[in-house]
Amino acid sequence: MDWIHAPAPSLDDFAALARAAFDALPEPFKGLAGDVVIRVDDFADEETLALMEMEDPFELTGLYHGVDVGRRDEMGPAAEPSRIFLYRRPILDEWAERGDVALGDLIAHVLIHEIGHHFGLTDDDIDEIEAD
Repeated sequence: MDWIHAPAPSLDDFAALARAAFDALPEPFKGLAGDVVIRVDDFADEETLALMEMEDPFELTGLYHGVDVGRRDEMGPAAEPSRIFLYRRPILDEWAERGDVALGDLIAHVLIHEIGHHFGLTDDDIDEIEAD
């Protein structure tokens, strides 16, 4: 591919790759995550970065926002749908730095990580699962 004249993948390109990754999830995971809204932005906003105690917007590739499935009964119905944010520019940066993974695979990895939070898993839980 002629990368000199190729544009960076757009927000719509990322959304299509995320949708393909979501559609490829096996059941019952896809069904259990079916109510999650997936949103692609260039970066997390300033408020989100402050909440996460991050100064560099390139540090955050994705974020789950909502009540995880395991706590919904104790907290009642969620006022808003659960959302997964994928951040295009940090993912592109990681993809370019790594050079050893397809962009669609990296987007799928970030998406699945955030779906793990939807299921109530911590970062440590997810790291342990990925190590197996």
